[in-house]
Amino acid sequence: MAAPGTTGGFRNLVRFPRTAPETDDERIVAELYREYRRPLTSFVMRLTAGDRQWAEDVVQETFIRAWKGADRLDRSTGSLMPWLATVARRIVIDHRRSRDIRPPEVGDGALEHLPTADQMDGLLRKVVVSEALKALSAPHREVLTETVLRDRSVNQAAEVLGIPVGTVKSRVYYALRALRVALEERGVTA
Repeated sequence: MAAPGTTGGFRNLVRFPRTAPETDDERIVAELYREYRRPLTSFVMRLTAGDRQWAEDVVQETFIRAWKGADRLDRSTGSLMPWLATVARRIVIDHRRSRDIRPPEVGDGALEHLPTADQMDGLLRKVVVSEALKALSAPHREVLTETVLRDRSVNQAAEVLGIPVGTVKSRVYYALRALRVALEERGVTA
C-alpha cells in the first residue's frame, strides 16, 4: 500500500489520516478531480439533458461534498464512481424539486415586451397626430380629412370640397410634407 506522499490515486489519499490538513485537502481534491471529472461529467450530462453549465455546477458540488465527507467514504471499494454518481444524482433531483416548487423568476426585460391591455400607446399616438393636424393650415387639414380619414378618392374629395382635382393633389402632397414636419417636431419619427 502506498504512503500518503506517493502516487496511487484518490483512494490511497483518503485511506490514511491527514497530517497536514491544507496540503492533503488540496491534494485530495486535485486527485479526485483528475481521476473522476470526465466520467462524472458524462454521467451528469445525461441527467441534465445535455445542459453543460448545469452539469458542470453539479460536478463541482459533487466534488465539494466528496471532499467534505472524505473521512466517511468506504475505503474498501475499488472505485468511488458509484458514490459520486449517487451524490450527483441527488443534487440534480434536489435542484429539479426546488425549481418546481418556486415560481419562475422574471426579469424586467421580459415585462417590457408584453402587450398592454390598456391601449395607451394607441391613445398617445392619436393625441400626437391630432395635435400635429391642428398645426396644419385649414385647407391642408380639410384635404387630408377627406382623402385619408374619410378614405375618399382625389375626385370625390374635389367634388366635396368644391375645388379642382389638381388642387386636391397639390394640397395632399404639401399637407403630407407639413404633417411629417409637425410630427417630427413632436418627436415622432418614421
